[in-house]
Amino acid sequence: MLAMAEQRQRDQWARTASIMALIANTQRTAKHQRAFRPSDFDPFARSRETMKADVSVLRDVFIDGRVPRPIRESP
Repeated sequence: MLAMAEQRQRDQWARTASIMALIANTQRTAKHQRAFRPSDFDPFARSRETMKADVSVLRDVFIDGRVPRPIRESP
């Protein structure tokens, strides 16, 4: 029952995000902004950013069971 409720909420957010992206794209200036996507407005959409890491990080996570801290870049 919980899975059905969550899926319904995801579906409703997908529809709402599509409408929000459509409205936002009608108000943007094409020269200065990229086109908005529904995933920009959907709280359930996962970002697909990738991280670069060496093999030592993989060893720490999968063999030693340690989660590395994120590296913060100074401005």
